Amino acid sequence: MGDRIILHCDLNNFFASVSLLFNPTLKSLPVAVCGDRENRHGIVLAKNENAKKYGVRTAETVSDALRKCPDLVILPPLMDKYREYSKKAHAVYERYTDMIEPFGIDECWLDVTGSTLLFGSGEQIAERIRKDIKNELGITVSVGVSFNKVFAKLGSDMKKPDAVTVISRENYKEKVWPLPVSDLLFAGRKTTEKLRSCGVYTVGDIVICSDETLIRLLGKNGMELKRWAQGLDSSPVSTPTAEDLPKSVGRSVTGSKDFTSYDDVWATFLTLSRPISDTLRSHGLYAFGVQVHIRTASLAVKEFSRTYRDSTNSGYIIARRGMEILRANYTFGEPLRSVGIRAVGLKNYESAVQSDIFGNSESIAAQEKIEDSIYMLRKKFGNSSITRASEKKQ
Repeated sequence: MGDRIILHCDLNNFFASVSLLFNPTLKSLPVAVCGDRENRHGIVLAKNENAKKYGVRTAETVSDALRKCPDLVILPPLMDKYREYSKKAHAVYERYTDMIEPFGIDECWLDVTGSTLLFGSGEQIAERIRKDIKNELGITVSVGVSFNKVFAKLGSDMKKPDAVTVISRENYKEKVWPLPVSDLLFAGRKTTEKLRSCGVYTVGDIVICSDETLIRLLGKNGMELKRWAQGLDSSPVSTPTAEDLPKSVGRSVTGSKDFTSYDDVWATFLTLSRPISDTLRSHGLYAFGVQVHIRTASLAVKEFSRTYRDSTNSGYIIARRGMEILRANYTFGEPLRSVGIRAVGLKNYESAVQSDIFGNSESIAAQEKIEDSIYMLRKKFGNSSITRASEKKQ
């Protein structure tokens, strides 16, 4: 039996590339997509190639980025557009295989082993995907082609943007072994520092390092890294299934100023619960529990939760339950820096209905009917087409 043919597709500078589709006059300028500094999320989320030339890095503060590049153009994130273009890219991948494993919003592994009779070699399929993405979506993708997932991921990182790189049985020692250890998947800073302390700097160094040393430094993870360096990764491309449905759905926020009252939190819970409700509806799920997360001004973290007899997918009900939980457990001895709310105890419609017949859910059902209509309107006309008016303070 021959080798598998695995692709790793990495949409280049994804947030920045999509944002520039809607700001085309800025394409020749250094641009970064950044969090809102006024809301204390002032970091670089993505940057374009022009910004990279100035040394602008993802996850650094906006202030640091501006010191490097005073003319940097800062754009706010367009999360709805990023999700839309991620789905469009997935639709391209699905032309060539149904074995697709997402790795974040902008990366995917594809197993195209069974697709070669229809579409050609792995490299040819990668080139077709690269051209489709560029011509149809207006953004670019780098694709790594190899016989395992780890090397395919390395390949997509080697040449950017808009490129295809093949790492084969014949060339992997030449291409992979000179790379720094930090290029390997999941070889983070601490792992890299431990290996460097023993003179292990490159992927090839891992191969010749003794098993005893690797186990002493990294435990069983050391042997896993060695297997990957030797090209022995056999992990499958795992397509999400029904079993991969979310176990909980939550949102949190750090306020532009500290929360000092229940009224402040209520307005925020309403805002956070809307996307939670939309996610539950999109998966056909109902929540039997709600969890509240708070971080105080002194950075103490607390979590409280409660399970209910009646399930719901209503954002209003989830927010109201969150307030019940907060009031029962916190008295504002000090202000709150951040708050979060999470729907837990999720079940599908059939399981939820069977349980709810033992509860008193008439008022919940009425609220859900209203929100079902709102949800369908937003799906058809966009998220900003209809929103809930200010609610009575709880």
